[in-house]
Amino acid sequence: MITDARLAKACMDAYHVAVHTDEDLETLQTRLAALQIEHRDLDAVIAHLTSTAASDDLLLRRMKKRKLQLKDRIALTERLLMPDEPA
Repeated sequence: MITDARLAKACMDAYHVAVHTDEDLETLQTRLAALQIEHRDLDAVIAHLTSTAASDDLLLRRMKKRKLQLKDRIALTERLLMPDEPA
């Protein structure tokens, strides 16, 4: 399993290098789909917790922070999947 730090470094390195193989492209697309699913699920849980009166504020803050982290990773992965613009 890739840790967040390793993923961030790999993404930053990959940001400067084009996707070279179909396998790389497929891996990024799979990762993007997983991140989007996790983000959507977390959004539903946050909405449910917000609607209940006796929600745990600390848990809610942690979930919102995780959701923002996911949003950033989704944006970075989407940028990696975009083809380079011609010069």
